[in-house]
Amino acid sequence: MRELEASLQQFGEFLLKAQLVKERAAPYCVRWVRRFLTRPASDEPLADQVRRFCDELESNGGCEDWQVRQAEQALRIYFVNFLERTDWHRRPASTVVDEQGRTNPLAALEQLRLRLRTRHYSYRTECSYADWVRRFFAYLAERQGVPHPRVETESARDFLTHLAVRQRVSASTQNQALCALLFLCREVLGIDMEGLSLTARAKRGTHLPVVLSMPETAALLAAMRGTTWLMAALIYGGGLRVSECCQLRLKDIDFDQGLVFVRSGKGDKDRSTLLAEVGREELRTQLRTSEARHRADRASGLAGVSMPDALERKYPNAARELGWFWVFPSHTLSTDPRAGVVRRHHISDSVIQKAVKAAALKAKIHKPVSVHTLRHSFATHLLLNGVDIRQIQEYLGHANVETTMVYTHVVKDLRNPARSPLDILRGR
Repeated sequence: MRELEASLQQFGEFLLKAQLVKERAAPYCVRWVRRFLTRPASDEPLADQVRRFCDELESNGGCEDWQVRQAEQALRIYFVNFLERTDWHRRPASTVVDEQGRTNPLAALEQLRLRLRTRHYSYRTECSYADWVRRFFAYLAERQGVPHPRVETESARDFLTHLAVRQRVSASTQNQALCALLFLCREVLGIDMEGLSLTARAKRGTHLPVVLSMPETAALLAAMRGTTWLMAALIYGGGLRVSECCQLRLKDIDFDQGLVFVRSGKGDKDRSTLLAEVGREELRTQLRTSEARHRADRASGLAGVSMPDALERKYPNAARELGWFWVFPSHTLSTDPRAGVVRRHHISDSVIQKAVKAAALKAKIHKPVSVHTLRHSFATHLLLNGVDIRQIQEYLGHANVETTMVYTHVVKDLRNPARSPLDILRGR
């Protein structure tokens, strides 16, 4: 938060010095930027985030047209004129890089997290970037033989080569590590990587998703029991991601309309998808169990569940309301990694991941089955039953229909399989 307020103070001074807006409008521009940066984190492209923010101001925020235009102008100045043309945010703190150019890994990691939150990245991305930066510093410390290594363009390129050649990571993993290193060097250490993003980016191949047939899906679900069966049924029945299923709240289930509402999914987007008739009674039982857990937590004075940043400030009591409680709460308490408060989190996705793996072995399915395979199977089976590709795109929450089109290649092979020439020869 201190990092955010420091950047906003610098932004206000920049507005007055550059005279990009009238002096009386500068404080309002700072407020619009603060309001945007304190929204729930998202991996959606920045342009899409700004567009969604302005749409929300116009439709739900009760703002007039001139206010929406002012907010859009403030964000454009902040990201284009201020961040890109000034280097305040790229100046490494004295605790990160000393006078000899050596980097303190612990201080760099702390600044990395602060800069990621200022830039509005999601917590999952924050954890991923921090993990790659730890690996990078461990690699440098081993190569240079010092706890505080020097970071240069060649050292970053050597690390990426090590990942590709020695550890033989996939192209997507290598590119993820590259993004983490680019953010570290540019935003934390103030180093220009001189074209590293172009020369070190790995080329990704085209791969078809693993899909279960309908008999295989039935066998997999038949090998599961209890809560994990219900979670797998929701994921397959509605095409949910595993994180979306784990993070469901009681208010997101609509039995009357037969819908499941996904809030702040990938890209910070909301959508609705199907709630199957199968498993509704088991789901109602699970909701009653969650309600009992909620009453016990309230009686014990436990802190409410985690909320998106803006909602937690706007509605401070909402975190203790029943509607915001988890459909699948964890049996144990944990400390919120950002707020530092002990509260009840939702069930970990590792629980359902392990259950699906065990069920695949029990059902003697030899494909590489994961929870995400159920999402792939949902889309493929809908296509096999004649559902429109655009409708499936909405159920899955894909930004582009091209992403959904990959399932048409799978369906093509399943619906009209070609006859092997060996069978034709034998028939003759």
